[in-house]
Amino acid sequence: MKCEQISELLPDYLQGGLSPDQHHTVEAHLQQCVDCSEEVAVWRKLSLLPVEQPSPMSRVRFEAMLQAYQAGRSNEPASGPSWKKRPSSWNFFHWLRSPFGAAAWSAALLVIGVFAGFRMAGPKPLSPDIAEIQKELASTKQLVVLSMLQQQSASARLEGVSWSTREQQLNPQVLSALLHTLRYDPSVDVRLAALDALSRHSTQPQVRNSVVNALQEQQSPLVQVALIDQLVEWHDREAKPHLEKLRQSQDLNPAVRQRADWAISKLN
Repeated sequence: MKCEQISELLPDYLQGGLSPDQHHTVEAHLQQCVDCSEEVAVWRKLSLLPVEQPSPMSRVRFEAMLQAYQAGRSNEPASGPSWKKRPSSWNFFHWLRSPFGAAAWSAALLVIGVFAGFRMAGPKPLSPDIAEIQKELASTKQLVVLSMLQQQSASARLEGVSWSTREQQLNPQVLSALLHTLRYDPSVDVRLAALDALSRHSTQPQVRNSVVNALQEQQSPLVQVALIDQLVEWHDREAKPHLEKLRQSQDLNPAVRQRADWAISKLN
């Protein structure tokens, strides 16, 4: 098999979901192909990273979003939103093999390797070289995020949002891209992921203002409930007038109106 065909089997291979014949084929290819074997090694190391635990509000938010979804599902056309009809053709392995993806990933691995070498050498003050390496690594990550957020596939954009959460400080360009994603992305899942990523940077006034503004623009009950819950979690009392305006909308989903009433009572 060619590398392109093997890359399509790698996700199932790493999860142990291949048939014995397919597993043997992939194993044989990895023994002969350095590029694919290195790719598998990288993903195995990434799988060892700790899984982030959900916040205490996650269960409450999920229940509210589920209720809003069930209540609003009957309002959607039988055919469903047009964006759901587009099949997802994006594959992270394919993106890595693209010229930009390969360059970004190679640069990231190089910078990580050099930086790790300096760190393992011992606890020393940051030298100008190490500081420059850290800067290059942050720049590479930002390029990866911006590239993914511009992909046509919703799964690619979701991956881009996920990558943005790996940085404690957001580059202004990445922050602007996430805010645009929250307000205008055609995928509800991507908008919800963008909200979760932005919630980590609530100390920035621009983030809170954008969440409040997005509340008036959204039509999806799921996103509306998530935005309302986020404002309550922030204890943003300035959002009360916006919640009042939202609940007065004649065509508002009943579950969303109920959630807005609950939020107003919490912010009093």
